[in-house]
Amino acid sequence: MRLIDTHAHIDELAAIKEVLERAKATELVAIVAVGSSLTSNMKILELVREYSDFIYAAIGIHPLEAGTNLHEAVGLIDSNVHRCVAIGEIGLDYSYKVNSTRQKQVFESMLDLAKRHRKPVSLHSRGAWDDVLSYVKKHGIREGVFHWYSGSTETLRRILDSGFYISATPAVEYSIKHREAIERTPIERILLETDTPVRYHGVPSEPSDVVKVLNTVAKIKGLAASRLADITTGNASNLFNIQIGSK
Repeated sequence: MRLIDTHAHIDELAAIKEVLERAKATELVAIVAVGSSLTSNMKILELVREYSDFIYAAIGIHPLEAGTNLHEAVGLIDSNVHRCVAIGEIGLDYSYKVNSTRQKQVFESMLDLAKRHRKPVSLHSRGAWDDVLSYVKKHGIREGVFHWYSGSTETLRRILDSGFYISATPAVEYSIKHREAIERTPIERILLETDTPVRYHGVPSEPSDVVKVLNTVAKIKGLAASRLADITTGNASNLFNIQIGSK
């Protein structure tokens, strides 16, 4: 099998070399490393230089970081977007203390970048699923993934009708809303991710855990894991334009 972790904050890991070795041992062929701030994005770009055949960058400004000084952060993204497979992690989350108006301003600036450079987006939309969908459609964004979706069935339908992907995380094992979303999403629109190093039931995750996600989603869909791996890896390759055939 060949697997891709489509959303991992590997810049937050201490023992990156060991983590990547374990990932490769579990048949991962690529990791999309998502950024969230100036510091995070700079580290991800460094990791891409070091592991250019395995790590792919998606840099952006997370809604939690929307209240910080953004001039330099936006400039870094704009000048390095040609080295990235997506703009992300970007979006909205009204549970944060960051002012929602400020979040929307930053989100729109990121969508403008994605539109101008013709890049897909990796979207954070917790508690703001309808607004995030409205903004991406308003800006003419047609390619992207709603990371760790757990919103309503109606919004999910509109997301899928608009051509976007949904990603499954390790939470699919126990989160009722997230599992329901994956149940209702066609396999041709599903990506796999870990959101490393998020803790699930108190245990920190890493990219090798994408195998657990694969096995859980395979059971939900009634498919062989190898078949689901082929489909979801193909989905990720198509969305992010990752060429893995020769690896």
